[in-house]
Amino acid sequence: MANLPLFSEPKGHIGTDESGKGDYFGPLVVAGVYLPQEQEPVLNELGVRDSKKISDNRVRELADILKKGYEISLVVIGPQKYNELYAKLRNLNRLLAWAHSRAIENLLEKVPCSLAVTDQFGDKSYVLNALMKRGREIELVQKPRAEEDPAVAAASILARAEFLRRLYFLSQEVGVTLPKGAAPIVEEVGLKLARENGPDFLDRVAKVHFKTTQRIRKNL
Repeated sequence: MANLPLFSEPKGHIGTDESGKGDYFGPLVVAGVYLPQEQEPVLNELGVRDSKKISDNRVRELADILKKGYEISLVVIGPQKYNELYAKLRNLNRLLAWAHSRAIENLLEKVPCSLAVTDQFGDKSYVLNALMKRGREIELVQKPRAEEDPAVAAASILARAEFLRRLYFLSQEVGVTLPKGAAPIVEEVGLKLARENGPDFLDRVAKVHFKTTQRIRKNL
């Protein structure tokens, strides 16, 4: 008879999601959460869902709860590092794959797990190729609207909360409130910063491959 393990692997899975991808200012943040199977009703009770459907204040509150109750991983890529990586990879999906794979690997160092779920942001092979030794032993599921999965929803909340925190401190550092998203006010603030500090200053605070940068440089 084959030898059976003394303890079976606990049932649960990892969910990852990102924030800041569509925001001109601030970092890209990818979060990972390990969710034991029996904890899914708890997240439902807390009202954990896609962070885009929750107010910023509630996102912060839920993130604090999640940090205390679950194994998490945060991968933060500040604007300057982001711009370096984008210049090297020339592909946002490859950059996202690298960050998601790091979040998964970090969690696998803490918990045994055989399944990870991510949103579908590009070719699945991007993430699989970016995974290290531990990550290549798990099943990776990519699917549209992955935030319907409670672990991914929790990750989206943690990523958004960290993005908001980092954007706030970056605003404090440069002395200007850096708006979220990529609306006209974003371009106005970027133009102001570029006029006062030079166009290269944008590399410190923004994702410069956005078309917003071209428009700002044109208007200088």
